[in-house]
Amino acid sequence: MTAQTILIIDDEPAIRDMVSIALDVAGFHCLQAENAREGHAKIIDEKPDLVLLDWMMPVTSGIELLRRLRRDELTENLPVIMLTAKTDEDNLVQGLDSGADDYLCKPFSPRELVARAKAVLRRRQPEIPEDVIEVRGIVYDPVSHHVTINGQPAAMGPTEFRLLGFFLTHQDRVYTRDQILDHVWGGNVYMDERTVDVHIRRLRKALSVEDHDQLIQTVRGAGYRFSTKLGNH
Repeated sequence: MTAQTILIIDDEPAIRDMVSIALDVAGFHCLQAENAREGHAKIIDEKPDLVLLDWMMPVTSGIELLRRLRRDELTENLPVIMLTAKTDEDNLVQGLDSGADDYLCKPFSPRELVARAKAVLRRRQPEIPEDVIEVRGIVYDPVSHHVTINGQPAAMGPTEFRLLGFFLTHQDRVYTRDQILDHVWGGNVYMDERTVDVHIRRLRKALSVEDHDQLIQTVRGAGYRFSTKLGNH
């Protein structure tokens, strides 16, 4: 079996070397880049399976590179874990809103890094339907990876796409945040439940055409459900 390739983009050589050694021992093939420009070139040329991206870098920050990757259809689904010294919730939300699959706060242990990398790569095989689904004007096509609402394209990221696929195939049942993490993220025990809330907000925004966001209902003290029967929030 060919080793999966992980690209480490960080301007600190000591961090790159530490991460590379840990991942090499775990059986991954590692590449390194010292800035966003070099990192982006290696992403295009080498097509890694996962990117570990430092938030704070000179000239072009990691978050700017992440947003660029998510705008490009060639890299929009590339798994990215942010490496950051920022620990407050606003920065967590900003990172997830920009399309990060996960984040690690410095300093972190090599063991935790490997576990998170494996978890992100595992969940790239998401639990999504195979057939086109249509509900209330929402057309979900897993083959073309497109969603339309009343014939108009709905822009959403890969995580919101998986989340919508889960809801469409599990309607009218309340799911806790932990259950949603298990189904959509593949049971990554390191993920924070707030991650679910961030992506629910993003999905609602994508579905806000003609109030379709109301189909995702918050059930206080329990979790979320997708239902065409409005009420009982």
